[in-house]
Amino acid sequence: MTTENSKTSKCMDCKELDVTDIEDLRSQGWYDGNNADSKDYIYHRSWIQNQGHPTHLLDGSHPLIAIINTWSDYNPCNGHLRELAKHVSNGIREAGGLPMEAPVFATGECCLRPTAMMYRNLCAMDVEEICRANPVDGIVLLVGCDKTTPACLMGACSTNLPTMVVSGGPMLNGRHRGKVIGSGTSIWKMHADRKAGKLSQSEFYAAECGMSRSTGTCNTMGTASTMACMAEALGMSMSGNAAIPAVDSRRKALAHMSGIRIVDLVKENVCPSDILTRDAFENAIKVNCAIGGSTNAIIHLLAIAGRVGVPLKLEDFDVVGRDVPTIVNLMPAGKFLMEEFYYAGGLPVVIKELIKGDYLHSDIMTVTGKSHRENVSEVENFDQEVILPLDKPLAAPPHVAILRGNLAPNGAVIKVSAASKHLLQHTGRACVFSDIDDYKARVDDEDLDVDEHSVLVLQSCGLRGYPGMAEVGNMALPAKLLKKGIEDVVRISDARMSGTAFGTVVLHVSPEAAVGGNINFVKDGDIITLDVKERIISVDVSQEEFEKRRLNWIPPPPPESGYARLFHDKIEGPELGADFNFLKGCRGAAVPKHSH
Repeated sequence: MTTENSKTSKCMDCKELDVTDIEDLRSQGWYDGNNADSKDYIYHRSWIQNQGHPTHLLDGSHPLIAIINTWSDYNPCNGHLRELAKHVSNGIREAGGLPMEAPVFATGECCLRPTAMMYRNLCAMDVEEICRANPVDGIVLLVGCDKTTPACLMGACSTNLPTMVVSGGPMLNGRHRGKVIGSGTSIWKMHADRKAGKLSQSEFYAAECGMSRSTGTCNTMGTASTMACMAEALGMSMSGNAAIPAVDSRRKALAHMSGIRIVDLVKENVCPSDILTRDAFENAIKVNCAIGGSTNAIIHLLAIAGRVGVPLKLEDFDVVGRDVPTIVNLMPAGKFLMEEFYYAGGLPVVIKELIKGDYLHSDIMTVTGKSHRENVSEVENFDQEVILPLDKPLAAPPHVAILRGNLAPNGAVIKVSAASKHLLQHTGRACVFSDIDDYKARVDDEDLDVDEHSVLVLQSCGLRGYPGMAEVGNMALPAKLLKKGIEDVVRISDARMSGTAFGTVVLHVSPEAAVGGNINFVKDGDIITLDVKERIISVDVSQEEFEKRRLNWIPPPPPESGYARLFHDKIEGPELGADFNFLKGCRGAAVPKHSH
């Protein structure tokens, strides 16, 4: 049996098994029944049989499918994925495959500090190496919370083995005192009301139990829901996967059908590089605009593209999506939540609407074996208040804008659809916080020199500075402004923000403060200009003055050791996807040398 074969039509950098028919399964590199006298094959077959797998399941006619599971008790968004894995397994067995569940690092937002983003690439490494080092013919990615979707896709793409995404789905709508409340979005609003004196402490605490009423991811169009939509828009999941609530029985049925389909993908030798073309990424960019999706999708799509060798750059998120209106009326930009989105028809309705408007590459392949056009041909919109028609959008384009200027020479991002329109062209005095601790210590000081025209600047919250580029960019406004009825000011940082957040927030400023980017040398009182129409973010400081301010600057020391040191030394900027520089590209899945 050939264990290496260059598949130049699929991935120029990959060398892997050419599975031309079911007899050439990669897993036979471990279990080859034609080499019955070999100790190596007997060794592997014998051990796996102690789990009750009969010999015939290892005879080369049953694809071994890795169910990559991001379940963890520390990641409640994914708390139901072990149960969901059973339904994937049932589908795999029905189709003649053998399911093998494998846990990986669960990059959950709920508990991980300093931020889950710091561990996205670690999870990707985990997925890639598990799938390459084990007898794996195909991969099902069980994902949910924000970073788990891009991390698992990145890892799987670097093996280029047949892969499908099964999302865990959003939690049920939050309910509190007769009102619907959304994950994250309502917290930011209630916190602002609390600081303004409009909400008592007991009322704030009382909302806690009603926010998260079931297992599942955020029920707003936050990063988790956005990335589930991105997986579907890229063609890497079953049509309709993104929006089904976590506790809905139809989520289990979709998991079962995905299990069936992954076996077919192995037999058909359909790999991520067949699906994830430049056209697929352009579709995802446009869908992100239409759904009012998270700015975090920009970083994650850049990273995924880097793994499959698709040329994608920061400006593409502005140019490709510039004319696409936002038509999904979900928090934080709109009114409703993911439950209503699913009941209205979910992402297939959005895709169909975009195809009608001639926005998408509608005839490219998806993992269903059909094109997007075929997948959505019979779907209906059951609630046009939730999913609006293109000619009556929730927000006119652009959804996001890529900004440049002397404050962000390598780029910055703003979510226009969630910003205050009167602030999209604004000039004001900088009110600077040197890091998150300085911000928390001083933001509510009554003597803070800030007013409604000020521009809040938060430094040292980027990939190396925080570290990990935490979701702190949507700084809560100073209490003195909230008490005056001010609800938004321009905020700028090298951080990210939650996809559930809102406001006129400039994010992902690059180069970041910790590497000597100009944002590190902005001072109180500097005049900053934001002009979204012209795509400018600048400060009225000459480069000569910046160099003077830089003279006595000492870069912060790197971590001494461990993963934090690896992260510091190898991370690329957000404009490149924030991947480790040594992980970009596809390394394939050649069968490794024998272990004994």
